[in-house]
Amino acid sequence: MKSHFSGAVCLCAIAVVSPLTQALPVSGQGTWESTLQGRDLDGNAATYEAYYDTTLDITWLADANYAGSAMDWNEATAWAAGLDPYGSGISDWRLPTASPINGMSYVTGFNKFTNGQFDSSYNVSAPGSLYEFSTASEFAYLFFNTLGNQSAYELSGGETGCGKFQMPSCLVNTGPFTDIQDVFGEFYWTGSVLPNGDILDFYMMDGRQHFHLNDGAKFKAWAVHDGDVGVSPVPVPAAAWLFSSGLIGLIGLVRKQSA
Repeated sequence: MKSHFSGAVCLCAIAVVSPLTQALPVSGQGTWESTLQGRDLDGNAATYEAYYDTTLDITWLADANYAGSAMDWNEATAWAAGLDPYGSGISDWRLPTASPINGMSYVTGFNKFTNGQFDSSYNVSAPGSLYEFSTASEFAYLFFNTLGNQSAYELSGGETGCGKFQMPSCLVNTGPFTDIQDVFGEFYWTGSVLPNGDILDFYMMDGRQHFHLNDGAKFKAWAVHDGDVGVSPVPVPAAAWLFSSGLIGLIGLVRKQSA
């Protein structure tokens, strides 16, 4: 009887822990395989520390948790502004931004009627929404279009498989990024301030663009850079350099003997 009880406990633990495991890259989902280009920031051409988004024309840090601990909004904006990732010498980083849809109004919160239609939850650029191809929110475009994830709600108002405030996370595809924070209650700050002073944030767990008072709350920060930070020169492999040197020497020897 004791062994059966232990087994039940193990199964419960698996059920609770499994949804918290990090999502993985999903080939064929979203546009990330064609619109994100790897960039070297640490001088090691074999690895990429950032990705240039050819649609949004911004560069994302590859490590979505490079900042480490959560910060309040003032700390997060200062951190991004003073960033020199991997000692690359590249400055002028910032937090992702969100602009009013069609230059008129923001879409935040849960279920919302917009222009007389039900716009599912908070997906300002989710496939099927009024703003399917909008790049107004950099986080939302990355989540829904570049990575092809879905929000917690359908346009009809019903919940999707990931569900409102439920496990597992709606973040199924991370693309090439690492350590995207999709833990319950863990938001990412944006650099955008609403007219009333509230700060827009984004929830990677269910695709919600929301807002929060600038009251000292601590959330995560993910830095981006306007435009393409460029590609570091790829060093010629040592073997290739030696081969070239030997070939040049051999050519010189042949010419000397011929003379």
